[in-house]
Amino acid sequence: MSTTSLAHAERNRLCDLALDVGAGAPTLSGEWTVKDLVVHMLVRERTLASPGILVPALGGLVDRATQRLGRREFTDLVEDLRRPRLTWAALPVVDRLLNTAEYFVHHEDIRRAQPSWTARDLTRAEQASLWRVVSTTGRGLVRPAGVPVLVRDAATGREVTLRRGSDPVLVVGPTSELLLMLFGRARVTGLEYGGPEERVRRFRAASLGI
Repeated sequence: MSTTSLAHAERNRLCDLALDVGAGAPTLSGEWTVKDLVVHMLVRERTLASPGILVPALGGLVDRATQRLGRREFTDLVEDLRRPRLTWAALPVVDRLLNTAEYFVHHEDIRRAQPSWTARDLTRAEQASLWRVVSTTGRGLVRPAGVPVLVRDAATGREVTLRRGSDPVLVVGPTSELLLMLFGRARVTGLEYGGPEERVRRFRAASLGI
């Protein structure tokens, strides 16, 4: 499976689950409901306000776009999200890296906010697609910790240095859980930490992600 097809598959899975749990269901994205999360993703993909998600000075654009979309029916919003348009978000490199991460992480934000969640058994190809994201975008995601970091996929033994330096923090686990950890999600499973104790504490206390 290519990273692009995983991004598309996660888009559809997220939309299916959003309709299943309903607009008001909780997520792991702060205080956002499922509808709030869907609106956020549409603002990111479909509006000129998307730079404001990362640039605080443009936050007013995001607020206005969010309010406008938030007045629409939830089911219509989900179906809009399901059908990607030819925007910057459809560019192959964006789809391979950013959309794969965006849809996988936010799908899990909905899944893991539900009381009976369990970690998914992803295919080797899906885990390989997520590993490409870990090994590329992970370097920026660990920067807030300020310590050397090495991550290792427990299933294959492949590893990548995300921040260089001697005596790194070593994090071992399934690639999917490593990715969620790098995006600052606390509700992860199957991870093991090694390395200097103080550095491990700093790493685990850091606000990782975007």
